[in-house]
This record gives sequence, structure tokens and C-alpha cells, in this order.
Amino acid sequence: MIGLQQRYGMLLLALAVLFAFEGVAQPGDLQRLLGTLLAGGTLMIALYAADVPRRRLRIAGTIVALLITGVVAASLADNSTTVQGLTALANALLVAAAPPAVVVGLARQLRRTGAITVTMVAGVLCLYLMLGLFFAFAFISVQNLGGGAFFSSGDRVTAPTSVYFSFVTMTTVGYGDFTARTNLGHTMSVTEALIGQIYLVTVVAAMVSRLVPRRS
Repeated sequence: MIGLQQRYGMLLLALAVLFAFEGVAQPGDLQRLLGTLLAGGTLMIALYAADVPRRRLRIAGTIVALLITGVVAASLADNSTTVQGLTALANALLVAAAPPAVVVGLARQLRRTGAITVTMVAGVLCLYLMLGLFFAFAFISVQNLGGGAFFSSGDRVTAPTSVYFSFVTMTTVGYGDFTARTNLGHTMSVTEALIGQIYLVTVVAAMVSRLVPRRS
């Protein structure tokens, strides 16, 4: 039986793999398929880490399998921007479904131990990565379903540029090489920056300051 700490370690690793893949993969059918597989796998690991009952885990696995099948069928049938946008939307929903389970699992762990542990800190860092990946997929979806270019420079959003723009925005680094063009894009960008910074200075900071060191 895999321990709770190892489960959240697995989740962090899965998120890192998804981040790295989306950040370097060249756009195409294979990239969309593998991206959906990784997003679905990340969701399943998140549910497993949160100790979700097996029955619900099987239901979630069935839904993820159906979603992946739909992405494969749509990509084989058509390669339009609509399919690309819907695939990105599906990936965003897969990532968005994981945080509630992680929060419930962390709350259960806090009630059980009564203290902030390394496992819980790993969990809140997972949530931070999920936020950035969710917005990355959302930017791609807006680009392909909205019609016009997302960036003011006229460049189209791809998986690598969306991941780059999302995490640069969330960390408020603001290099300025990419900026949103539309009011919707501006609102999404500001929302991500606000959530990311508030989350860091409140939740993560509070968790780290109350971290109980492991006894030797």
C-alpha cells in the first residue's frame, strides 16, 4: 500500500511531467492525445492521493477513458481549430476536477494529524501547479473557439506559449513578450495573477510557517 506522502509525491511528479510536456511538445494530433492522456492520468492520481473511495475512482476512470476516446475520434475525423479548442477545454476540465479532491484529502489529513506536515505542503504546491495548467489550457481553448488571435502581437496560442504565458502571468514576472489582446484575455490574465499571488502569500506561506519538522 503506497503511503500518503508517496501519493502526493507521485502527484507532484505527474504535474511536473504534464507541465514539461505541454511546455516543449510541438502542436499536433499526437501532442493533443498525449496531453489529454497525461491530464487524465494526473486527475486519477489526484483522486488516488485524496483517498477517494474505489467506486468513485472507477467511475472517474470510466469518464476519463470516454473523454480520451472522444479526443482520439475527433482528432482522426477533423483537425479544425474547433477540435483543438474543445480538446483544450476537455484538458482544462480534467485539471479543474482534481483540486476539490486534493482539498478534501488535505482537510481530512489535517483533522487526522492536527498539524501541518510535508505531505500537506506538497499538496498545496500541487494545487498551485494545477492553477497554472488550468489557465494554460483555458487560453488555448479561448484562442481556438474564439476565432481571433489571443495575443496582441497576432501570434496564435500553442501549448508551449500558453504554458509559458500562464506561469509568467501567475508569478507576475511579466516579461511583456506576450500580452492578451481582448478584454476576455485581459480579465483571465489578471484573474490568474490575483489568484496565484493571493494563494502564495496566504495559503502556501501559512502552511510553510506552521510546518512541523519530521522527528528523527
